[in-house]
Parts: sequence; C-alpha cells; structure tokens
Amino acid sequence: MSVEQLIKECKKQHPKAQEQLYRLYGSKLFSICLKYSNNYANAEDTLQDSFITIFDKIKQYKGKGSFEGWMKRITINTALQKFRKQKVFDIISEEQLEEVEVDIDEETVSLDYLLELIQQLPDRYRLVFNLYVLDGFSHKEISEMLAISTGTSKSNLARARKILKEKIETNQVPQIMKSIEG
Repeated sequence: MSVEQLIKECKKQHPKAQEQLYRLYGSKLFSICLKYSNNYANAEDTLQDSFITIFDKIKQYKGKGSFEGWMKRITINTALQKFRKQKVFDIISEEQLEEVEVDIDEETVSLDYLLELIQQLPDRYRLVFNLYVLDGFSHKEISEMLAISTGTSKSNLARARKILKEKIETNQVPQIMKSIEG
C-alpha cells in the first residue's frame, strides 16, 4: 500500500492502516522523541502521544508538503508541550556567553554516547540544543516555539555546548590514556 493510500485509510480511522503507518514511521519518530527526552521511557510516552495526535489530526493533512515532515513537526511539538507545562525555562541572565566549539574524536565518542550526553543536559539546554543544532531552527524560531527571548535561546545553547564539551573532554582523557597505556 502506498503512503498516499495509507493516509486515506488512516483518515477513515482504519486500525490496520494506522498500525501500518506506525510500523513505517515509528522508528524515525522515536529517534526524534529520544532527542527531546531525558530518558527512554519518556521518549516512548512522547511517541505514543505523538501518534495519537497524528491520528486525530490526519484529516487536516491536505497533501501539501512532506507527510513525514508534517509528522516530525507534530512529534517535536508534542515533546515541547510537555516542557512548556513544566515551565523548565526559568528566567536566567541573558548575558552572551562565548561560543564554544566542541571537537569530537569520532573514534572515542560514539553517536550513542553523544545522544546519552545530550539526554543528560538540563531540559532547557537540551531542547534549545536539539532545536538549533540538530533540527536547524533559528534562535528567533526557537524563542517563538518555547516562549522565551532570543537571548535566552542563545544563552541556553552556549551553556549546553559548554556542558557537552566538558563531558566529552572528561570522557576522552581516560580513552586516550587507555590507548597510550595499552
């Protein structure tokens, strides 16, 4: 069954089509959920909530633009809604922090480990980091999505990069020492 046909069947609320759509896109959307969640269980909850919203609003999809992109946007918004309710964005100083460059030795820092480090970031830093670095939103767009100022977005990004840099560097030192000693 084509994606277009799946969409038509999902608009009719056919459970088999919904299941097939979930199987087709579940893993892609779950990776987004993992980026925005601080643990696996929260990512699973976000994925489930996202698909509920997707199935509820699928009649609104008019075939313009990418269907996958439409679902990704719903998934990101679902994840962000949880944090808006928690009010994770405390008012903080908007001083401009120095831009931090993070050099990653890809041989000693795996993608899984990097994702784990990102998940350990405080919520406000993780959300801004993901939106800016991984999903390509501008600080203006992020400030609108999260109801924060552009300066807060920039500050949170700088702090996230600084924390990640410190964690990566402390991880790389033992790895380098092992390779020297070994």
